[in-house]
Amino acid sequence: MSYCEYCQKLPLDNVHRRYHDEVYGQKISDDFELFGRLILEINQAGLSWDTILKKSEHFRLAYDQFDYHKIARYDQSDIDRLLQNTGIIRNRLKIQAVIYNANQILALKEMHGSFLNWVDMQEIKNTDEWVKLFKKNFKFVGGEIVKEFLLSIGKIEGSHDVTCPKYKQHN
Repeated sequence: MSYCEYCQKLPLDNVHRRYHDEVYGQKISDDFELFGRLILEINQAGLSWDTILKKSEHFRLAYDQFDYHKIARYDQSDIDRLLQNTGIIRNRLKIQAVIYNANQILALKEMHGSFLNWVDMQEIKNTDEWVKLFKKNFKFVGGEIVKEFLLSIGKIEGSHDVTCPKYKQHN
């Protein structure tokens, strides 16, 4: 069963249904939201998407509304604070990757104007090339993380089945 088929059978207030209907596959124009999506995908590694969706607002609060300017300046006290926060995934490697990636986004922003500009300027056609690019620039980004990130922001096709009502809205 595809994600679309699964979600269509869920109540409208279900966390997966809301994500599918309101977020998944939609282009993002805000750099903080774009970074936030990357944070969620990184934290999903090894866990269920259900867990991440249920904690998404906690991530937003814990990581300063996904403001990479602030996150790039996080120090050991911030890492300790995050490791104590039961509302998020308390994994030191993931937390450190988020901080590192915030600094990388600042560098990309300086060169390209924004994280979104950097993503949009890529003329990459296949997922393997995207994965190589992300691994070159970021930490804790494997094939599945990069693929789901790109699907979730509408950068690559496949977020919705062609029979899904959301497909026509996003393509």
